[in-house]
Amino acid sequence: IGDGKNVAQTQSYGPEARGGQTRCDVIISDGEIFFPEAVILDLLLSLTQDAADAYVSRLKDCGLLIIDSDAVKNKPNRDYIEAPIIKSTIEKLGSSVAANIVSLGFIAEYTGLVGKKSLETAVIDRFPEKFAKNNRTALKLGFELAKKVGKKGPVNACMDEFETEIDRT
Repeated sequence: IGDGKNVAQTQSYGPEARGGQTRCDVIISDGEIFFPEAVILDLLLSLTQDAADAYVSRLKDCGLLIIDSDAVKNKPNRDYIEAPIIKSTIEKLGSSVAANIVSLGFIAEYTGLVGKKSLETAVIDRFPEKFAKNNRTALKLGFELAKKVGKKGPVNACMDEFETEIDRT
């Protein structure tokens, strides 16, 4: 939105109100988006073991897999990066509610897919003012976690292809 890209988002929730399996697809493109659901994934963020088990097979061979280092105990048999997203969110903000915002910050910092300033503006504009301070803190936490992880090993080689794929869509 703020970077002049088109974005489509779809979501699905299990029958549980909280704590059940959820999925959110986000498509970012310089061109038109003709189908709003992601079928083959360039990037997968798994904050639970269930999500990793259910969706890792939909990730491209050279797609970027980000897992929560504490929640995903059975590590996938492929390249991945990990960070303590949920644990860090609880420690810094007192609950895990903002883990999705921390994740957005992590992905933005790690991939450069969207500008950090435009992401912050979008997050602040989408929520009531009373959440602004926590959301800024959550985004910054995500940026910090991504910097700590750094880009190294086979994942870095994968990112070059990932960024090229993103540029073409």
